[in-house]
Amino acid sequence: MSLIETHCHLDYLKQMPLESILDEARKKKIEKIITISVEPDNLQTVIELANSHEEIFCTQGVHPHDARLVTPEVLSTIKTNALREKKVVAIGEIGLDYHYDNSPREIQKKYFREQFQLAIEIDKPIVIHTRDADEDTIQILSELAPSLKKKGVLHSFTSGPQLAHEALKLGFYIGFNGIITFKKAEEVRDIVRMTPIERILFETDSPFLTPVPHRGKENAPFYLPHIVEKIAEIKNVSIQELVQQVYKNSQTLFFD
Repeated sequence: MSLIETHCHLDYLKQMPLESILDEARKKKIEKIITISVEPDNLQTVIELANSHEEIFCTQGVHPHDARLVTPEVLSTIKTNALREKKVVAIGEIGLDYHYDNSPREIQKKYFREQFQLAIEIDKPIVIHTRDADEDTIQILSELAPSLKKKGVLHSFTSGPQLAHEALKLGFYIGFNGIITFKKAEEVRDIVRMTPIERILFETDSPFLTPVPHRGKENAPFYLPHIVEKIAEIKNVSIQELVQQVYKNSQTLFFD
């Protein structure tokens, strides 16, 4: 039973060489890995990583933390790379983060919309980061999602049930990671319970959010089976049924 790691940051992993990470991932039957861009400075880095190994793919986009760094030239680079590079599977991660407010909220909304529109224009799915911004995220999804053919994923979901409901209604997937193993994350586990397995994606978001029982270590794609096991437990389904369905979900969104 093969797995697809839909969201990690390979260029941020420091504790093991890339080849060792990939060897460990292969042992865990991880067939594909998507490494995510977050800032203008790593748009090219993730492409180089994707082109270096058959199983690595990537995205193009700027995270809301760095929305203040987006320029017309950056948007042009994202578009050009997404059209030219065969290993680019989505636009992201894009969205809103009002928890840290590293970029002004109006700038975040402006470039969330502009990158969303770019995805519509070039027919790519999107990878959304949203934190403490449910109302504005719902508003922008309601405005733009009907025009996006392949929709996308709300990754590392920690928002409320209303946003989950609206995203699912619009055809989006929801990505879950090590947070679901944390002792105080019952609200996130409630979102797992309400999300049909036909709409779930697996991710690690490594090097962040290392799952139990490896807290304190750098996260990595090869910890993905811990996410799988926990979701199967929460949903009360067999690991085989869950893995087969989520593989299909990931393949449909990013690779078909």
